[in-house]
Amino acid sequence: MPPTLPFFAPLLGLAGAIIGSFLATITVRWPEGRSVLRGRSTCDGCGRRLRAWQLVPLVSWIASRGRCTACGARIDPRHPLIEGGCLVIGVISGVAAPGMVAVAGAVFGWLLLTLAVLDARDFWLPDPLVAALALTGAAGAAFAPPALLDRIAGGLGGFLALWLIAAAYRRVRGRDGLGGGDPKLLGAIGLWLGWRLLPATLVIAGMAGIGWIVARRLRGGAVAADDMLPLGTLLAIAAYPAWLAMIINGV
Repeated sequence: MPPTLPFFAPLLGLAGAIIGSFLATITVRWPEGRSVLRGRSTCDGCGRRLRAWQLVPLVSWIASRGRCTACGARIDPRHPLIEGGCLVIGVISGVAAPGMVAVAGAVFGWLLLTLAVLDARDFWLPDPLVAALALTGAAGAAFAPPALLDRIAGGLGGFLALWLIAAAYRRVRGRDGLGGGDPKLLGAIGLWLGWRLLPATLVIAGMAGIGWIVARRLRGGAVAADDMLPLGTLLAIAAYPAWLAMIINGV
């Protein structure tokens, strides 16, 4: 593996925390129909404009103990979750790979985390974010494995696999069993991982789903056969470790 610059991984982690601040805003505002590009950052409780020192990723949240300093309203936990998650993803990507390969892996992880949070909370995989994931996956063939043809096969295979399953379920049961965004997401993931890692990704996602159900039962929640699970979240959880395995071990 080619050498990388000193402090590259921490710098990529810092970039992740900054980018994560914007991505967290997307997950909070977009499902509510609010613009993510217009308007100043404000407290969701009292509407007060936030100053620069109140917008430092993670640090401001820790300093304010997770509450607005003006009204005491609780800051949405998605902010520290995504900022911290993007920081960790940046560092891990910077340790696992050099240069642009690490940057690409970080982008992959950041987009996956955003989609995972949106699907877990709102059962929503926005087409623009899935498209961004797909386009960056195809572009990544210029400087990182797998080859473009493998990526295209992964994109088509991933989309068709879940689309056919969804169509068959709808025909047999007379109702939808998968969300419309799930096949698109797996197709986008396939453009990053290629076709060879898609079966493993689905297996890991299935295991994560079982863990999700077990955790719900342990918390005392009821589980029914027709309960909805955020498949997009499970796919996202599985896809980034698959990328790491591919890069580190040359899978």
